[in-house]
Amino acid sequence: MTKKAWGGRFEEKPEAWVDAFNASIHFDKTLIDEDIQGSIAHATMLYHQNVLTQKESEAIINGLKAIQKDYHDGNIEFQTSLEDIHLNIEHELIQRIGAVGGKLHTGRSRNDQVATDMHLYTKKEVKQIIEAIELFQKTIVNLADEHVETIMPGYTHLQRAQPISFAHHIMTYFWMLERDKGRFKDALKRIDISPLGAAALSGTTYPIDRHETQQLLGFASIYENSLDAVSDRDYIVETLHAISLTMVHLSRFAEEIIFWSSEEAKFVTLSDAFSTGSSIMPQKKNPDMAELIRGKVGRTTGHLMSLFMTLKGLPLAYNKDMQEDKEGLFDAIHTLKGSLRIFDGMVGSMTVNTERLTQVVKSDFSNATELADYLVVKGIPFREAHEIVGKIVLWCIQNEMFLLDVPLDVYKQHHHAIDKDIYTYLQPAEAVKRRKSYGSTGQDAVKHQISVAKTLI
Repeated sequence: MTKKAWGGRFEEKPEAWVDAFNASIHFDKTLIDEDIQGSIAHATMLYHQNVLTQKESEAIINGLKAIQKDYHDGNIEFQTSLEDIHLNIEHELIQRIGAVGGKLHTGRSRNDQVATDMHLYTKKEVKQIIEAIELFQKTIVNLADEHVETIMPGYTHLQRAQPISFAHHIMTYFWMLERDKGRFKDALKRIDISPLGAAALSGTTYPIDRHETQQLLGFASIYENSLDAVSDRDYIVETLHAISLTMVHLSRFAEEIIFWSSEEAKFVTLSDAFSTGSSIMPQKKNPDMAELIRGKVGRTTGHLMSLFMTLKGLPLAYNKDMQEDKEGLFDAIHTLKGSLRIFDGMVGSMTVNTERLTQVVKSDFSNATELADYLVVKGIPFREAHEIVGKIVLWCIQNEMFLLDVPLDVYKQHHHAIDKDIYTYLQPAEAVKRRKSYGSTGQDAVKHQISVAKTLI
């Protein structure tokens, strides 16, 4: 059994299954690049502070780089008995360059070491998430650009409400993602902080320079309190929250795509590349990618709740409970990045069935508000106009007609102010065109909205 780095005061060695339960190497090996990056910065600083000689520093740094290369080449197998990525690398380094490898840990603890790794990892991944969001936003804007004039039914309570531009509808998700992007950018302010040099909890007696390692690692700032540095996991909670909310937004979009692509709606047709079939029903084309993303929200939100419960009531400073911060974050990041990539491809390749949308929007009562507005223009108070239109709609239902089919004499029976211009006024495209308020669904307003969006990406 490999000798424990902390085994000096222990008389008994743990059994293999206890080692396995305690170990985190099977998931924290994800941090190998960040761990080596942090160690190289630490060794460089120790040399500059005369804690290490130049020869010792170079041997350590070269050894770390060789380990990193060998790992990525598949030539290193980490040991569960060495618990985590930090001790595995340290053990491998000592095996390669001798006892001098043990000097790397001078002036630091695994507590500030793992915190540094997690800050570096989260910073890198959040930047990649922001890039993935922007890529998907571009796809949304491109699709919106093509369908400013495409009219579809807008819904409230999943009931048809008013005709709107298809571009206006999907641009809603652009703005959701823009807020998500803002949350990730804001989280970077708390992520981009260096904990290195805080040691176990109280700092160190060695003449280290925390500001140098901060600069070497590219952190924007530094923790002012060593206890806070090793115990802070707020930035992970914040990142998980941003991930969960982004996934909620993707889930809402997924639900719409699932409905839009159904036989009942036929608003869009998904590419075969983002659909699956049935093992028993040969005619089926299932929106499985959208459904899968809709389902994965429970996964990412669960990771957020799990970390909240892990941190609740934890005393300062580091506790082993904090080992639970990693798997959830790694999985949530992987899930969101994969979902964004799938969505980008799915939305970018789907076909909008414009003829079907035109047909649908003329076969409902989503233009009823237009009729009420028409009466208001004629000088009738809105509440009275609302009642009149309600009665006309009831007549239509009883006679199996829509508002554009109602004969003029029937309109006149309900109110003498209604004239033949009503048939132009009630056209869905005209209804949309009349929406001129800022941020509305009117074509001019949507074009402006798209131009604003383009400046943001």
